[in-house]
Amino acid sequence: MTKKNAIRLALVLALTIVLLILSFGKMNWGEAWRFLLKNVRWGMFILVALLTPMHMLTRSIRWKYLMNREKPGVRMYNMFAANAVGFTASYIFPARIGELVKPIYLARQEKCRVGYTLGTCVVERIFDVLTMCLLLALFLLARPLYISTFNLQEAQVKRLTGLGIIGAAAAVFLFAVCLGCLFFREKALALAGSLLRFKIFPEKFRAKALELIHEFIDGLKAFRSLRDILIYLGLSIFVWLGINFYYWIFFQAFAIKINFFFLLPYLFMTAVGASIPTPGMVGGYHLFSIEAMTMLFGMDVSRAGGLTIVFHAVQYVVTLVVGFIILWKDGSSLVQIKRLGEAKNP
Repeated sequence: MTKKNAIRLALVLALTIVLLILSFGKMNWGEAWRFLLKNVRWGMFILVALLTPMHMLTRSIRWKYLMNREKPGVRMYNMFAANAVGFTASYIFPARIGELVKPIYLARQEKCRVGYTLGTCVVERIFDVLTMCLLLALFLLARPLYISTFNLQEAQVKRLTGLGIIGAAAAVFLFAVCLGCLFFREKALALAGSLLRFKIFPEKFRAKALELIHEFIDGLKAFRSLRDILIYLGLSIFVWLGINFYYWIFFQAFAIKINFFFLLPYLFMTAVGASIPTPGMVGGYHLFSIEAMTMLFGMDVSRAGGLTIVFHAVQYVVTLVVGFIILWKDGSSLVQIKRLGEAKNP
């Protein structure tokens, strides 16, 4: 391990530990497990486990819409496998390396251009953030309709609004950068070429990097058409409402009745926590999930912590099982997958 990687790993581990302390420092573990064992509905719980890969399937359906421009008839299995292997890598290794593993894996399986698949994944992430902010905005704007049955405090509304504005601003900025690259392609390539002329970049690296940037911009083609943007936004809403349904089923599995619509801010906050680059979302997901349950639904910290641990464990275990089965079937190893991501992650 190089010194750079050792420092990076130490920082990630330190961040993870701090987040875990913040998440569970006030939790009563005995109370948490008593609540879980008393209220679990095993039939619904098994259904939760079976539905865990659902989001990888809906993401694959959405991804296929973009990949058809590069290679019509991309196999759905390979898209699902790329999602599963990508999430597996992110669940085990730090820095969300799976975000690179996923497109590179698909490009290798389908003999597609790596840069193009990377570009489509950037589109995917931008629309993930935009969709989450849109659903949160819908929830906040509809507040007068449900204020008598689900009354948030003004401080809570302001916090959700602030997080939504930050997320939307980041997505709009990335969207603008991508549009700039797409519609001012030659200028973007010229700028990239100028930056790559620094002597720290070997000649061979510069040529390969420019080739990838060309392909990457091709992967942003969905932004050329308003029709494509609206269709992809619709597919993104489909993906995230599916994830919201999964959350709804999970709460039902522990006899907690929460309106499907009222889960939208919880969905948003857990997505924020999951975006923190710790291995397997550990720490960030837990902190924001517990905070959301206590803030939105009035749960005590112990129950919220217990539910969060079980929910995360189910996602973690099922995803790893699916990912390892696919790797075994393909004759690949986790080490090979990690190197696949590192090869494009200087």
